[in-house]
Amino acid sequence: MMRRLISVSAAAALAAALLTSSALAKGVTDAMITGPGLDETITLSGEGQPGSLQLYTVVEAAGFYPGVFERSPNPMLADRPRGELGPRYTIAYTMPGPNNESDVILQDVYPYAQPEPVAYVEPGQHFFGTGETVGGWFVAGMVLRDALVAVGLPESAPPVGADGDGARWGVIAGAAVAACLAVLLVLALLARRRSSPAPA
Repeated sequence: MMRRLISVSAAAALAAALLTSSALAKGVTDAMITGPGLDETITLSGEGQPGSLQLYTVVEAAGFYPGVFERSPNPMLADRPRGELGPRYTIAYTMPGPNNESDVILQDVYPYAQPEPVAYVEPGQHFFGTGETVGGWFVAGMVLRDALVAVGLPESAPPVGADGDGARWGVIAGAAVAACLAVLLVLALLARRRSSPAPA
């Protein structure tokens, strides 16, 4: 009898969690994903539209709601987790607000980060008139990568270019190339001056 009561309680708790998750997920009506390795923008729609389950899965896996609304305990981190981020993807979420107005909130996701995929919401993004995002870093785990691959991201990380940690190295490489060209130019001018005849 006790075992049966425990099973019923566990089932009730699971049902409540699913209902809460579903209700929260309805706060996002669609999402657009951009980033390296994509031929085109990935669009996910909700509110009963085809593919709405994929949208809700991404929303939950990326920790979008803790990054927007204050929660206790708060799973968001103020500092970036250690490790390599890899290529960055940006998700633009649309949330309907009061007065029939919609807000767009941006989230950066790093599905190929090591040791675990992470996501980031910039603090202070405005929504619902006076609301502001809590913001911070969210350690998402492999469920985020699986969810994003399922909707069209590459199974493995594409070369890091202008996104993710590669942006910093791209700037450094560009500066190094510019410095080398400048040195070559100076050497060429010096060589030309030496080869020119001295004035009479």
